[in-house]
Amino acid sequence: MTVVKTSIGRRSFLKTSALAGGGFMLSFSWLAGCKPAVETLELPKEWFELNGYLKIGENGLVTIMSPNPEIGQNVKTSMPMLVAEELDVDWKNVIVEQAPLNTTVFTRQLAGGSQSIRQGWKSLRMAGATARKMLREAAAKAWQVSADEITTEASMLYHKASGKSASYGEMASAAANIEVPKEVELKNNNDFKIIGTSRNNVDGKKIVTGQPLFGLDYRKEGMLIAMIAHPPAFGMKLKSVDDSQARSMPGIKDVFTIKTYPEDYAQQWCDVDSFPDLVVVVGNTTWEVMNARKVLKLEWENFSDHEISSSTFWGTTVKVKVPGGLENTATHNQVMAEASKLATVARKDGNPEAVFKKAAKVIERSYSAPFLAHNTMEPMNFFAHVTSEKAELVGPTQTPEFMEKSVAARLNLPVEKVDIQMTRQGGGFGRRLYGHFMVEAAVISQKVNAPVKLIYTREDDMSFGVYRPAYLAKYRAALDENNNLIAFHVNAGGIPESPLFANRFPAGAVENYLAESWTAPSNISVGAFRAPASNFIAGAEQSFLDEVAEAAGKDPIQFRLELLERALNKPVGERNDYEAKRLAGVLELVRSKSNWGQDVPNVHRGVSAYFCHDSYVAHVIDLKVDNGKPRVEKVYCAVDCGIVVNPVAATNLVEGGSVDGIGHAMFSGLTFTNGTPDQNNFNKYRLIRHREAPKAIDVHFVQSTVDPTGLGEPPFPPVMGALANALYKATGKRHYSQPYLGEGIELG
Repeated sequence: MTVVKTSIGRRSFLKTSALAGGGFMLSFSWLAGCKPAVETLELPKEWFELNGYLKIGENGLVTIMSPNPEIGQNVKTSMPMLVAEELDVDWKNVIVEQAPLNTTVFTRQLAGGSQSIRQGWKSLRMAGATARKMLREAAAKAWQVSADEITTEASMLYHKASGKSASYGEMASAAANIEVPKEVELKNNNDFKIIGTSRNNVDGKKIVTGQPLFGLDYRKEGMLIAMIAHPPAFGMKLKSVDDSQARSMPGIKDVFTIKTYPEDYAQQWCDVDSFPDLVVVVGNTTWEVMNARKVLKLEWENFSDHEISSSTFWGTTVKVKVPGGLENTATHNQVMAEASKLATVARKDGNPEAVFKKAAKVIERSYSAPFLAHNTMEPMNFFAHVTSEKAELVGPTQTPEFMEKSVAARLNLPVEKVDIQMTRQGGGFGRRLYGHFMVEAAVISQKVNAPVKLIYTREDDMSFGVYRPAYLAKYRAALDENNNLIAFHVNAGGIPESPLFANRFPAGAVENYLAESWTAPSNISVGAFRAPASNFIAGAEQSFLDEVAEAAGKDPIQFRLELLERALNKPVGERNDYEAKRLAGVLELVRSKSNWGQDVPNVHRGVSAYFCHDSYVAHVIDLKVDNGKPRVEKVYCAVDCGIVVNPVAATNLVEGGSVDGIGHAMFSGLTFTNGTPDQNNFNKYRLIRHREAPKAIDVHFVQSTVDPTGLGEPPFPPVMGALANALYKATGKRHYSQPYLGEGIELG
């Protein structure tokens, strides 16, 4: 049993018995550790002004707030499960609500990096355990017995010796008068009753019945609709506007220009924005605004090289060079090839240059991938109502805590005057980490002095950025006369960011190892895309390792396991990011579950394994070929993400990530002609279709006692390598450039 310090006193723990009819409310801090920092407050008139609390009513119902943004990863269900587990409450008596932004209570209200469960593992459990201990103390005082004699189960308190019992609701008010304990005990893993069991999505019924959960659903009386017009190409800015015709159209209230971020504005990392000069049309309805925007007469001009200042996620300030000019995909590959010659060494073990010269066999390959658009199902949108006193914002964002600061700075309001409410999001995948559209909505509302809903069309969203960078990676491997891997070299970079992880596998498994990194500048805005950088480098690396295994005459899984055995028993270097035993574990599990090695007629198999976001995932893909077209028949997936909180939700994440990875690897790509995206809707930007999805996905989790790690992103990168390797087995052709469809492949 784990004992954790609450490090809190009566004044620093929010609790009240002021609920109607009696009750108990408990607020907890959102910290990686277990050190809450909140103050005693009376029950607020409106619940949304507090978050990070649980409340118990006199009827036994428990409301648990879910602090982090919900983007489909199901944290709105899984995070409250952690609280409910330690509270020992009956799950059917739990009501879950989305918490609003409250930076005085929470320190990480962020959906990104697959960290929500990992970061909240102890603090959320501590909140439930603290409430449970206070309820036990209240019962002990009422029954004049020792609290050690009080047990709990399913929202009930018991004293077995006397036969007395009471519901949580009956003791809630009394518990509010109990001193907050200085430390609490957390359950042992084998005592879990809720954690590790499947719980349905708490919003499931609302979603399927079409209730207004998402940003686009939000409405407010008197709300106007706003849309923006931005430059048609990266590298351009606004020159002039003729809005006379648009202003005269029905329903149009105003047309004007705004600067999302003025030149002297200190941008945060989440303020990525290539088009700060915008033309805005505001009117009564979406249809009227769309039609008015079409008749705007706009002139654009090229901008020159310049620099912008931005802070990183960790708060340091960096200067970013933004080149002028209109970029083309036709020249990007040439730019990357030249930039790769200027790569800098990120890691070097042994003497790889000398070993390559004397190798019996050298395998050398290059892999590339284009820019990608996030293409969330719900395009960008946000509601804003800004007055001289406050700014009220409602909508889908992955970074409310950071964007609160951006909005406050842009509007020149104190942070405490900015109120951000989070809606459920129709997809994020990293796109909604960047909140320029929220700032735009706020500036527009301030300008028109009215509540406004800013809406992007699909074309707006796809042509505005923020994109996954374009990448290029070159690999070399050296084999000796006995087909042992004796040297490994990776040279990787991109426009404008590098995908290299120098200390991941096979680093630590090869005596002579060289990793080099480079970047090439661009004015095309980029940012995090599901499993940033891993989403390319995993597929490239795992495709290359299959070629090396084939050249060595070895089974691809066994080849990887032999390397991992070296990394486990006699590792090279001291900076290896991964645990070789756990990476080997998912390979062994997927080998067993897929019956790897058994030949099945007309089935062609590919394997891949990768570590990212603190988790380990291995895929085996089964392909069949019908009428000359490959079809993904089945996917086997083995995952080690530590303790699985909600198995059904975890399985859904793995299934979704696998389908998403297959689709992007096979079909997706964004190209540019003179700075303009060539694809601006789904008629040109290809996504996977229902008939092309795997016929079955078989998911297996490693049984673990390790605290939970990431899961939203880790299943996405490795499946791309497994697909490439299966395609080779099916067609006899290796694939070095994504999307694979560009090489004439279609799925059956």
